[in-house]
Amino acid sequence: MKAVLTFFATDEEAARVRAKIPKDTELFVPKSRPNLSRLECAMKDVGDQLAGADAVMGWVMPPGGFDRAKKLKALVWLHAGCDELDYRMLKERGIKVANIRGANAISVAEQAMALMLAVAKRIVVNHQSVQIAHWEPQDRLRPEHKGMMLEGKTLAIIGLGSIGAAVAKRARAFDMRVIGVRRHPEKGGEHVDAVHGFADLLKVLRQADFVLLATPITEETFGFIDEDAIRAMKPTAVLINVARGNLIQEMPLYEALKENRLAGFGTDVWWNYTNSLPPTYHYPIPSRTGIQRLPTVVGAGNRAGVAAEGTIGRVIDLGTESLAAFLRGQPMPRMIDLDLGY
Repeated sequence: MKAVLTFFATDEEAARVRAKIPKDTELFVPKSRPNLSRLECAMKDVGDQLAGADAVMGWVMPPGGFDRAKKLKALVWLHAGCDELDYRMLKERGIKVANIRGANAISVAEQAMALMLAVAKRIVVNHQSVQIAHWEPQDRLRPEHKGMMLEGKTLAIIGLGSIGAAVAKRARAFDMRVIGVRRHPEKGGEHVDAVHGFADLLKVLRQADFVLLATPITEETFGFIDEDAIRAMKPTAVLINVARGNLIQEMPLYEALKENRLAGFGTDVWWNYTNSLPPTYHYPIPSRTGIQRLPTVVGAGNRAGVAAEGTIGRVIDLGTESLAAFLRGQPMPRMIDLDLGY
């Protein structure tokens, strides 16, 4: 059987993959060239090889790659989220998909806690005040400079997968009350005080001092943090997002922050604009509203996952585990349900 990597693996990474897959597997590793990211490659790098591929592993599939890969039976997608994939096409062609959920759970959970603390303690705006030597008396600080406590506060975690559970564990160490919301509340959850279904979302949001989004993006969750959800939150509440930008409807959030109907927003992920004018930009734009410039907002540029120390190696190892299982004719670990999207 033949497997194709769609990233510029180092010699050490390629050797680790080869060591774990069947010896008779033909493994194609694209030759490195000058690039902006070694986790991406183009059709010119792998196109000739895709035609005979039984399996593909990588962070990307070059445009037109699925059309070229007529024999493809398995895709090992080196992301936790799979929303960029065409589920209908994959299902029609019988292509099995495995992701790497859990590989970056700890690094994303730590990023979530960092964002929560950064917003609560007003780290960025106070750092900027120090840089310009701006002073205010402690008893008359402007609202955007006043810190908040985590101890004794209620954290609502939307999505209790490996990331949500890891955040819950860390939040309990801060003596927070933790409420979870998940698709199947009957499954319960570790390190949480209560678990609800999505039908109780507004009820849970009304109780929360901090809200964390850690749920996959699907047809059901796309834009589900809408005006009603944001209005249900306390004006003293903070929203944190380490999942997908498009879980949140941008304009209601922007207006709530501008009007002080929400105390803060911390995010590692931003909006993906489709069907928009203009359809493309010639510069990076995290938010068309400019929400990132508000004093109660703290943002990072998708740094929670593979940007963390050692995460790329863990991702490749988990992916290789699934690839090896497929090549041996065994069920792949961490296969996703193409009907649910996760």
